[in-house]
Amino acid sequence: MTKQDLANELKEMYENAQKGDSTTMIRLFGIKYSEDLKNCTCSMSEIAELAEIGVNYHAEISKGIRLAKYVKIK
Repeated sequence: MTKQDLANELKEMYENAQKGDSTTMIRLFGIKYSEDLKNCTCSMSEIAELAEIGVNYHAEISKGIRLAKYVKIK
């Protein structure tokens, strides 16, 4: 996936999150796309900025990536 593809998916997940679950959806994005994000030549800040969710959410994406080796998506 390109960085724009990843950003588009993140934006969609964030915008479609139930009330109170937006940060959870950002972490889920990191889990779901961890391999794509690891192989991306861009930073997590860049993905968050392209998704128009706020650069500071890069930390939540990174948490999701780290969690990916421990969890499975239902």
